[in-house]
Amino acid sequence: MTEQIPSEEQSNYEIFRDCLSEPVLKALATPTAKPKKQKRAHRKKGSGGQALEEKNEDKKGETNVDEDTTAAEDLSEFIDYLASLIFTSLPLDLRTLSHAKWKDTPLLQTRYSTPLTAPTTLQLVSTITPPAIDSLTSYSLLPSPPDDPSLHHLFTPLLTAYITSTTAPPPVWSTTRTPDCELCHREHIPLTYHHLIPRSTHERVLKRGWHREEVLNTVAWLCRACHSFVHGCASNEELAREWYSVELLEGREDVQGWVRWVGRVRWKKR
Repeated sequence: MTEQIPSEEQSNYEIFRDCLSEPVLKALATPTAKPKKQKRAHRKKGSGGQALEEKNEDKKGETNVDEDTTAAEDLSEFIDYLASLIFTSLPLDLRTLSHAKWKDTPLLQTRYSTPLTAPTTLQLVSTITPPAIDSLTSYSLLPSPPDDPSLHHLFTPLLTAYITSTTAPPPVWSTTRTPDCELCHREHIPLTYHHLIPRSTHERVLKRGWHREEVLNTVAWLCRACHSFVHGCASNEELAREWYSVELLEGREDVQGWVRWVGRVRWKKR
């Protein structure tokens, strides 16, 4: 059973769950490429045999979809359960962190400035409950028994991403902002903006004439998991040269496999 989250902490919990979902999805839900079907030798077959074969293929496809959906729902529940265990064990000032509190409280700025200090990280990691550690271990997200380097390798970027998100000033949204992720189309999930032509490549892009200057800062609004996946499937230069629009990204087989899977990982209302 997941922990009950107080209403005043719900928004921060959703940010934390989103930050946690990225490493979990990367470890447990990355789709594997399915080998292409080999064409079988042509055989004459009566219309009845052909219809039966097509029906069997349809049933097989339906079974795979059902299995994928069930697995995605199970993973959603696992991430929600895990996030609630970890989040509720964090200090109250971290669970209620906001840009306004951060700006007005020097103590919070000292305690939760990033990169986190070793003592702060150690103190925060020490609050993680044993059931959460056991769950992470059982899913091979941590070694058994978990050691300090592994704990820090998992939790330091997680806590850093959470603190960075909660202390960021309210964004001035671009008119192009969408209500859901432009790749997986999940709604009611925190979004990040992905520079379709990565900023590190702008000088080279202009020098080589790949794109006009006025399109350099176009963005796509992606959930954290899809944003991470896109940067993992191609280098910045490849993204700038070949995959500089949502439509082009959607045409990649690996992206298609990813969004089919992650699009089913949705959170239930509490």
